[in-house]
Amino acid sequence: MPTFIPISQLNDFTFCPYSIYLHNVYMDTDEILYHAAPQVKGKKAHTAIDNKTSSSKKTNLISLPIFSEDLGLVGRVDCFKKEEQFLIERKYNLKKIYKGHFYQLWAQYFCLIEMGYKISQLAFYEISSNTMMYQNLPQENEKQELKMFIQKMRNFDPLNEFPINENKCVHCIYSPLCDKTELENVYS
Repeated sequence: MPTFIPISQLNDFTFCPYSIYLHNVYMDTDEILYHAAPQVKGKKAHTAIDNKTSSSKKTNLISLPIFSEDLGLVGRVDCFKKEEQFLIERKYNLKKIYKGHFYQLWAQYFCLIEMGYKISQLAFYEISSNTMMYQNLPQENEKQELKMFIQKMRNFDPLNEFPINENKCVHCIYSPLCDKTELENVYS
């Protein structure tokens, strides 16, 4: 039976592949050990999605479970407005859209398409500024890029050497717990 990768880990892996390993090591511990202010705010803002209270409209599918056999992914969609065929990924604060954010949105899109849904528009919604950021629908080349990225995730071995980016390490919630760097994060 194939192992499905959580869609939420796509962005984390682009930030630092080792962070997935550290998350799994520390996931049963108290989050106060490693969560910083941005994660706490984001988790709090996501509560309405997780509790399915962000919309009362019956055609808005909130926290919809999704998967893709083709991509080997599993996750949840924040909001899919079924009547409008509109997929929305919510983020608390989105000063810049990184490749990992696109991978998450593309993954949700391709999961929904595989599950038989029709989608005509995509967007990131920034909660802190109440801003909708519309995006183009991904094409076949984006799907192939996503597949190659997923394969890279599957092939990652935390015991092998990989490049350390000190600019990312100082913004990593796991840096005080990481054995790859001596740097403290900006949240300590």
